[in-house]
Amino acid sequence: MTHMPAAPFAPDATLADVGEFALISALTEIFDQGDHVLIGPGDDAAVLRVRTGHVVVSTDMMVEGRHFRREWATGADVGARAAAQNLSDINAMGGRATSLTIGLAAPADLPAQWALDFAHGFAEECAKVGASVVGGDVTRSETLVLSVTVLGSCTVAPVVRAGAGAGDVVALCGRQGWAAGGLAVLGRGFRSPRVLVEAYRRPLPPYDAGQVAADAGATSMIDVSDGLVADAAHVAEASGVAIDIRTSSFEIAEPLHAIGAALGADPIQFILGGGDDHPLLATYPDADAVPEGWLVIGTVAEPGVDGPVVTVDGAAYDGPAGWTHF
Repeated sequence: MTHMPAAPFAPDATLADVGEFALISALTEIFDQGDHVLIGPGDDAAVLRVRTGHVVVSTDMMVEGRHFRREWATGADVGARAAAQNLSDINAMGGRATSLTIGLAAPADLPAQWALDFAHGFAEECAKVGASVVGGDVTRSETLVLSVTVLGSCTVAPVVRAGAGAGDVVALCGRQGWAAGGLAVLGRGFRSPRVLVEAYRRPLPPYDAGQVAADAGATSMIDVSDGLVADAAHVAEASGVAIDIRTSSFEIAEPLHAIGAALGADPIQFILGGGDDHPLLATYPDADAVPEGWLVIGTVAEPGVDGPVVTVDGAAYDGPAGWTHF
């Protein structure tokens, strides 16, 4: 983790004490600009240099009390999570994120240091892929809300959710179920196993895997943000296929066994229904096409009488499938 420089404000200063423009100035100083940025923060809009290929764009929001709690994670942790979920969306298209903007709506009594810590965590995560924060906005709100828009590029045709076909294999790249285990720990007032808590606070998306998958001929791909079964269902629906996930494919890590035993839960539920780790789920024409570092976890078939569905070990799954907002 990078060292955070001394804050430009008094330690107990709130956003009301600091004011909008001083806050914007301090935040702007935190974000480095890449060579593709012709005009960065400070004007009415940013101006970016676009190279050959496709421009891909995504937006995500985080609301305090629904997506994060300040007593469970530091401002820097929340910043890293906010960046990760957006960078991962571009990764899931087979692209690479280049630029982001941030909208911050916050109560007047929010500590200014929290906002700076958030920015440092966000910048640290963006540096992993060489992306720049090129602008944003701040406003007053009764609820702390973060809105992030990310832009990226694909040098080959983007990999979408709608390309899976019968006979394909389903593969996963990245850690899955760990963040859900950490959330379960925090939700019960505990802080261990610490490795799971840290997985919730700081996900580890496989940022290089999206481009590798695209180059290897992945037929469809999605970022697993809400839950493995839930997000696999998005691929099944978009592609008009049936997907079966084999639980025997997974080697369940010891920390998940530990929290499962403590809570009286089957640890496979964290893998099947957990979100926020941001691994990639993709389909490939056959097992030989699956790149190194990916785990084959299932198969794709023609839909049956129930239409496009996701089954687990050949049967309907009635456990927690993933996060829904409404």
